[in-house]
Amino acid sequence: MSGIDETRKLVEGLGDESFLSGFGNEHSSEAVPGALPHGRNSPQRAPLGLYAEQLSGTAFTEPRAHNRRSWLYRIRPSAMHPAFVRADNGRIRTAPFTETVPDPNRLRWNPLPEPAPGTDWLAGLWTLGGNGDVTQRTGMAVHLYHANASMERVFSDADGELLIVPERGGLLLVTEFGLLPARPGEIALIPRGVRFRVELLGSPMPEARGESARGYVCENYGQPFQLPDLGPIGANGLAHPRDFLAPAAAYEDVEGPVEVVNKFCGNLWTATYGHSPLDVVAWHGNHVPYVYDLRRFNVIGTISYDHPDPSIFTVLTSPSDTPGLAGVDFVVFAPRWLVGEDTFRPPYFHRNVMSEYMGLIEGAYDAKAEGFVPGGGSLHNMMSAHGPDRETFDRASSVELKPQKVDNGLAFMFETRWPVIATEQAANADHLQKGYDTVWQGLERHFRP
Repeated sequence: MSGIDETRKLVEGLGDESFLSGFGNEHSSEAVPGALPHGRNSPQRAPLGLYAEQLSGTAFTEPRAHNRRSWLYRIRPSAMHPAFVRADNGRIRTAPFTETVPDPNRLRWNPLPEPAPGTDWLAGLWTLGGNGDVTQRTGMAVHLYHANASMERVFSDADGELLIVPERGGLLLVTEFGLLPARPGEIALIPRGVRFRVELLGSPMPEARGESARGYVCENYGQPFQLPDLGPIGANGLAHPRDFLAPAAAYEDVEGPVEVVNKFCGNLWTATYGHSPLDVVAWHGNHVPYVYDLRRFNVIGTISYDHPDPSIFTVLTSPSDTPGLAGVDFVVFAPRWLVGEDTFRPPYFHRNVMSEYMGLIEGAYDAKAEGFVPGGGSLHNMMSAHGPDRETFDRASSVELKPQKVDNGLAFMFETRWPVIATEQAANADHLQKGYDTVWQGLERHFRP
């Protein structure tokens, strides 16, 4: 039995103590005592007959505070594999996005339709759009997924890191570093180049039971996500480093054919290994996968009047070459109290230099009355006017302003400095809502000079 098989038995009952914590911190873990060398990263002979290998997520000479790398001690080195050959890209698309022209209109989609039987997470990926140039490591992509089968193959993404946002059904991410369960209300971060397999959590044969998993993915081509600076907020607030949980080491010692799929410069490539590449027995470093519970986000808000900007809800940011202008931000609208006096409490009408893709994990969003449902999403590109619909505006303008707890929904946003260009499949999808603009029609004239 492999180390991963032994660890999998414990997954359903895992608590925080089963993981290592701290976003961006140096961690170490070993699945077998004595597998991790101390004092030397690459000794002449690694312990227990393992191979030492470094996985670099940033350039060697980047500033120490930004450098991402991990040392892996594995049964076989990653270099031991046959040649990759091109595979069908399915419904995955990559920047530069040129299938359609950038669209200034406000767009909204219903959830993805039910997948065909036997659709695993990789086959269930569907690209909505994105920006930048993957060969220049700039920009991002928005994907959705809908799967009803666990993966038997292994996947890695050389193009960017993957921020996975489950909306329906839990996922078990079987990675080179160990196992990460990610359930709705949590997010998982898979760094660039890390190999992993996605299993549907809780059932060995989910397709036989009619189970499925659904959610969102931000593929970040740019600088790795990091916690935002807090500035005048001070030392505490928003997402705390200790709440990002890295896995304990667990390895897979499997002989026999294993399909490995690699995403490289927008295309999928496949090779059949003679062993499982998830064979890391010990590791240390900071280029590691994480899971984070969005309900632990410490919301900062007004306790007097007016409406703060949504930047106070930023969980993670991928910096760009312009300070304060992110390649992509991940923002969550978590449960919170609203107490502002003489204040219009829902998000205000606005036009933004940033482009916003918003999704809903559960419940309802306080700026929309209907049509914005879990598993769906909306795209408001840069400078497109948006805000609360008519029903929300009318209700919020006259409601009694007593303290109110907003706890019936969990929404998020991928916000990026560049316009999100929709793929052709997204622009012509059957689940694209027609007439989204009508939610703002009927806003009455109240001006009385």
